[in-house]
Amino acid sequence: MSDISHIRNISIIAHIDAGKTTTTEGILFYSGQTHRYGSIDDGTTVMDFLPEERARGITIRAAAATIPWGDYFIHLIDTPGHIDFTAEVERSLRVIDGAVVIFSGVEGVEAQSEKVWRQADAYHVAKIAFINKLDRIGASFHRALGEVNSVFGTCAVALQEPLGIEDGFHAILDLVTEELITFGGEDNREVIRSAVPAEHLDLLTARREHLIERLADHSDAIATLYLEGEPVPACLLRDELRALTLKRAIVPVLLGSGKRRLGIQPLTDAIVAYLPSPEDIGQVMGHEPRTDEAVPIPADPQAPFAGLIFKVTASASSDLFYLRTYAGTLRAGDTLLNSRSGERVRPKQLLRIYAKTTEMIQEVGPGDIVGLVGLRDCGIGDTLCEPRRRVAFERIAFPDPVISIAIEPKYSKDKERLDEVLDLLCREDQTLSRNQDEDTGQRLLSGMGELHLEINLKRIADEFGLEARTGEPRVAYRETFRTAATEHVVFSRVLGETELYAEVEVSFRPLARGGELFLVSSSLRHRVLVPKAFVAAAEKALADGLRTGGNHGYPLIYVGAELTTLNVTEKSTEGAVVGAVLQAVDHAISHVGTAVLEPLMRLEVLCPEECVGDVSVYLQPRRAIIQAMTQVGQSKRISCQVPLAEMFGFSKSLPKLTGGRGAFSMEPCGYQELPANIANQRFGS
Repeated sequence: MSDISHIRNISIIAHIDAGKTTTTEGILFYSGQTHRYGSIDDGTTVMDFLPEERARGITIRAAAATIPWGDYFIHLIDTPGHIDFTAEVERSLRVIDGAVVIFSGVEGVEAQSEKVWRQADAYHVAKIAFINKLDRIGASFHRALGEVNSVFGTCAVALQEPLGIEDGFHAILDLVTEELITFGGEDNREVIRSAVPAEHLDLLTARREHLIERLADHSDAIATLYLEGEPVPACLLRDELRALTLKRAIVPVLLGSGKRRLGIQPLTDAIVAYLPSPEDIGQVMGHEPRTDEAVPIPADPQAPFAGLIFKVTASASSDLFYLRTYAGTLRAGDTLLNSRSGERVRPKQLLRIYAKTTEMIQEVGPGDIVGLVGLRDCGIGDTLCEPRRRVAFERIAFPDPVISIAIEPKYSKDKERLDEVLDLLCREDQTLSRNQDEDTGQRLLSGMGELHLEINLKRIADEFGLEARTGEPRVAYRETFRTAATEHVVFSRVLGETELYAEVEVSFRPLARGGELFLVSSSLRHRVLVPKAFVAAAEKALADGLRTGGNHGYPLIYVGAELTTLNVTEKSTEGAVVGAVLQAVDHAISHVGTAVLEPLMRLEVLCPEECVGDVSVYLQPRRAIIQAMTQVGQSKRISCQVPLAEMFGFSKSLPKLTGGRGAFSMEPCGYQELPANIANQRFGS
């Protein structure tokens, strides 16, 4: 086991193509974990090891690696940048303590980089930023830094200054230590720190003074020295930078070029210096699943064990479970409790994970990330704990799929095998789901976008050798109530000699679009007279009934439902209560009607200026609302909202519109009511 203060659990997060994987490969290489610097172009990356990742040059699944750096161990998770694989980012952020957010020095803050930053904030993750690709034409460190501060609220503080621009970028001024950093030797392995040449002293002084001014706003110790005109030593700057980063008051910013192998070692030093250890995080909160009572869980190797499964690599033989440990010590063969199911499990092996390879270990303490083999009936979001103290962590929430596709095996003999493979894929990825079309009986695979489904269909063919036929992509519509309604239902049934009875009144109302999807509550006047099990059954039935579907069979969203009356007798059962509630839901749907909602996407297109007209002409008839056009280097960024249904095939059309020089990103941003003419055409009057 490692000293817990010397562990760093971090994730690399960014917009697609900002340089996450190249930067990660640099950290692996300079740590000695690899013997060559992995290249996306050559298909030699360690972290992107799936054939489809190497073929496309993108990260699809989050990969983990344990990296020694001096006396420290960095558990690093490299995450995808494409929004279709947001689940990989979400579950990684749930279990890490710090994050490195990478920005391109050319494109600056892009749609997905903004998304992952907000996701990190939601999990209270401390961050440092790395502005990459400063060797590229059009790159500007200060423009990108200014965008970070503009978008995220003046939190970024530069710890370095680049020397040279674009192709001329060659060295770094360290504003903390007041040194010049250059790189030499084979593959720039050697980090050379030297005195700053006289011609750069004025620049260093100005930039360092700006850094000190920014930190003085947060630090009394620095403010005192600054106001008295005293020099601020590097050791004090480092201590205050660490303290303020842990409090998430600031985000230190470093710089470099992953491809040119500049700035990677100082970035890794900063990970160790400024991002938190599990000891810094201290105790986390769980709850007792039966009583929902809050339970503090300390990062103590002597405490009862508790850990969270955050990722599964599924296979037909044996699944690999990725576990973040929070408390206690786990040894191979120990008996644990799955707090969700109440079942006891016993991992056969504990593994140190290194991308696609693993190494057996005998025990693990708190604050670590390891792999487990040999678990039964466990999944993402499950808490494993000691049977003597049952605790659970908050489960990981994932967005609902927005697109689906019909899939059937080419040969009828493969039906069962296809079902097994679809189940396996959905076990790995919580944003994938499978069901059946009620009208046609076809299997449906649903996901977060065209690329998401395309990648998984390719896996079915390549990894599992299954030939399948697929239909055209379909939008995952939703419904909502048109107006408010209150329904009173008396459920009375006689089954054999048993008489069942329950009386409910439920008030339904549409919620503001873009806010809560569901709001289920109860406000019973005589709640103390109603058994808690009946109230819980009624609330669960309400939530399940709303998800079952409206007039057109799509789940209801943006709906508030309040249980105002629940009368029961000695003849009542939970089944009778559920029946009454579901009748109330059906009555409301019939009486007030529902509106069909379509998923709306936030689209950003980056293209040469001369192609803006062609792209705009393409988007406008597709119901796109263009919100902004901004200059990014020599290119234009078009920001708009557009219905997902209009975007099928856009990835194939954009290269033709821009001569292969365009790029885009899309992410879900809520739902809007389907226009009446389209709704009538699709569903009839």
